[in-house]
Amino acid sequence: MAHTKISGEVIGIDLGTTYSCVAVARKGRNVEIIANDQGNRTTPSYVAFSPASAGSERLIGEAAKNQATLNPGRTIFDVKRRPCVEMDVNGQLKTFTPEELSAMVLVKMKETAEAYLGKQVKHAVVTVPAYFNDLQRQATKDAGTIAGLDVLRIINEPTAGALAYGLNQDSRRKRNILVYDLGGGTFDVSVLNIDKDEFRVLATGGDTHLGGGDFDQRVMKYFVDMIKRKYKKDVSKDRKALGKLRRECERAKRVLSSQTQVRVEIDSFIQGMDFSEPLTRARFEDLNSDLFERTLEVVKSTMEDANVEKDEIDEIVLVGGSTRIPKVTEMLKKAFNGKEPSKGINPDEAVAYGAAVQGAMLSSDQEGVVLVDVTPLSLGVQALGGLMSVVMPRNTVIPRKITRGRYTTFADQQTSMFIQVFQGERPLTMDCIHLGSFVLGDIAPAPRYVYKYMSHVILINDVIKCSTT
Repeated sequence: MAHTKISGEVIGIDLGTTYSCVAVARKGRNVEIIANDQGNRTTPSYVAFSPASAGSERLIGEAAKNQATLNPGRTIFDVKRRPCVEMDVNGQLKTFTPEELSAMVLVKMKETAEAYLGKQVKHAVVTVPAYFNDLQRQATKDAGTIAGLDVLRIINEPTAGALAYGLNQDSRRKRNILVYDLGGGTFDVSVLNIDKDEFRVLATGGDTHLGGGDFDQRVMKYFVDMIKRKYKKDVSKDRKALGKLRRECERAKRVLSSQTQVRVEIDSFIQGMDFSEPLTRARFEDLNSDLFERTLEVVKSTMEDANVEKDEIDEIVLVGGSTRIPKVTEMLKKAFNGKEPSKGINPDEAVAYGAAVQGAMLSSDQEGVVLVDVTPLSLGVQALGGLMSVVMPRNTVIPRKITRGRYTTFADQQTSMFIQVFQGERPLTMDCIHLGSFVLGDIAPAPRYVYKYMSHVILINDVIKCSTT
């Protein structure tokens, strides 16, 4: 498909819940993951403000995370999961929207790319969890605008991961792959068919509140309860102590990916007490057993939506840092009758890699890969009685034009309709996500209750258009 060539580099950004990553593709598919000023290829998605006595300096990335235990009240993480946040900045209470907080992280990624490339960067492709709704996708675009970036495309994280995997394989044969994307804060599954340079998403599913951070929370609760029971101390209200425990639990989780036991140790943990307790991999897996099981339920439902059986999956691709947890490989291997998940790509960098490839396609006249994606949630309009009238079912290929009949007016000679658009899977619109509303005019006058009108809905680059005939 022809497109307007973009002048300048287009970077790919994986805007993660816990860590973010930036990449650029040069000379076609030669992708470079860009290290930050600390030499790290991923950057913590942390934002902090130093105390007023230190000038309320804004800190992003490692600098923000490193001071989190000493300054918990002015440190923000899990940005994609948070609503508005109030914080004392220079003695004044300021409210930050999720878009503003995400923009701060995007600015850091933009500056990282500019330092490496030696020139200004204006354009980006940014990834989002596949199960994000349209409001969340628009908020991500808005964050890019605040950060001084023209976000040319929003693409789904597992699709970007599949792109990274598929382009690193020598095989040109047609095959089905399942992308299991478990990050720090979200979980996605996509089933794709790859045929040479065509990547066709068959179905996608996910949970925007399931990730490595939830595993950390389970381990934290385990130790909070243990400390209360064993040492008669309650750390649940001590923000500094909780910050120390959170950091140590995250470290322990990482160690348990390569060892079967680790010691959780914190000096001067609470009231001068040093803390040291063992944590085994078996205990970690037991604490999070239901969370692991939840991911398999999403895998099952997504495969059903894709109409693909287990034995029709040729490859399982792991994306997201949390897939390093051995239990993930173990349970997927068992679920797919012994099929070994692929470890052919770096799970921390795959999404940014795929986004950079998409960016190169947008800035080049050359023919690139073809991406055919789907809408993750059903799209519909409100009908009589507050019912959700689905116009575009979930996992419909986009962009798409769909015609739906059986809509009618309420009054004789009515010439306009008030249309409310929703997204979701529930039968009532009150339980779905309200995307917006508009007045559809120029309707030919007719008696009420005559089923004459057809709604045409087109979803192109997140734009919805309606008309009647």
